[in-house]
Amino acid sequence: MPKIPASPSTSPKGEAPSEADEAAVEIPIDGVLDLHTFSPKDVRDLVPEYIGECLKRGIAEVRIIHGKGTGTLKAIVQSVLKKDPRVASFKDAGIDAGGWGATLVRLVQSSKR
Repeated sequence: MPKIPASPSTSPKGEAPSEADEAAVEIPIDGVLDLHTFSPKDVRDLVPEYIGECLKRGIAEVRIIHGKGTGTLKAIVQSVLKKDPRVASFKDAGIDAGGWGATLVRLVQSSKR
């Protein structure tokens, strides 16, 4: 499973991250990536790594939950997706899957199977 440092934003009251915060965390590879616990600076590396792991497992569609907020995280996610040749297309999720607080991604499937 991909491992990424826990987000310093999870530290209470703006304190410096503890060693536990700096530890790598495992995230499930199930086609749903919830970014709520990650710092925006982690997203540029996390999203492509997650896409790679999904492709290795034959997962062709991914839902990335970035939340609604100010739209900054969504913009970062979609910027990363636009540059990734493994992404066939992406769009806002339907109302039942998070609406504009999530992005649905269709991945390019390899013909080597």
